[in-house]
Amino acid sequence: MMVAVDHYFPPGESMARRVHGERSVGLLYGQRALLIGALEPLTYTGTMLSTKAGDWPFKRLVRTAKAQETVFLGSKEEADRILARVHNQHLRVKGELDEDAGAHPRGAAYSAFEPELMLWTLAVIADSGRAMYETMVRPLSADEREALWQDYLRFGELFGMPRDVAPPTYPDFVAWFDAKLRSPDLHATRHALEFAPVVAFEQPVPTGVARFNLAAQNMVIKGTLPPRVREIFGIPWTARSERTYRALAASHRAARHAMPHVVRRGRNDRFFDVVATGERLRGGTPTPAV
Repeated sequence: MMVAVDHYFPPGESMARRVHGERSVGLLYGQRALLIGALEPLTYTGTMLSTKAGDWPFKRLVRTAKAQETVFLGSKEEADRILARVHNQHLRVKGELDEDAGAHPRGAAYSAFEPELMLWTLAVIADSGRAMYETMVRPLSADEREALWQDYLRFGELFGMPRDVAPPTYPDFVAWFDAKLRSPDLHATRHALEFAPVVAFEQPVPTGVARFNLAAQNMVIKGTLPPRVREIFGIPWTARSERTYRALAASHRAARHAMPHVVRRGRNDRFFDVVATGERLRGGTPTPAV
């Protein structure tokens, strides 16, 4: 007799589960979200000042990726354990900036529970999940995009974000996010400029096929970034880059149909563990001082 399992994002119903159940999405959206998210200096600097990850940023990245996949794809029981752990970790993310950071002056307060900062964190996850799915799988309809955004609102609520701080519909979200990307307040600190691209593009994977795959993944991540984000980080992008990116995405979409279900969909724990192991074997990843 099969026992029914409750999920926050039920199989066969949830657009977020459909999107984040794709292995290609799970492997790529986090790095894109990290880069865009780093351009909100108060969120980025506050997190860096509060983290205990120190010289082990890939360990932190892997822990975050596994936690988010568990909430999207796991049972409520699994998700609740993760949510409780993250809540306790977020209690440490609070303080004041010890120097100016973009539009935020020295002394500006930060907290992981500040609603606007929680919205920004959700926004870069939501935009990156959608962008990767549409790049690597297929375009979404207007109704699917709306259903996906409503799932992301639920995801944010699970982590403590008040729903009323967020745009209520997907078109509202697009307008809000586009305005944020155009804002002069979008800014990378010196630490973010040096550090965020390292974590996004220099994962410690073994040589050989894994390195080849990493180069292709990085091209896809760069291709989906908003142009202004590439500009701020100084990521070169040419017509040839665009052609290569589009060819890689098209090849994955074409090949995906021939892949077994277990290859296309599921959790990425095994791949995440390769990255964490690589960092451990090389003794960490020295990071610049905040």
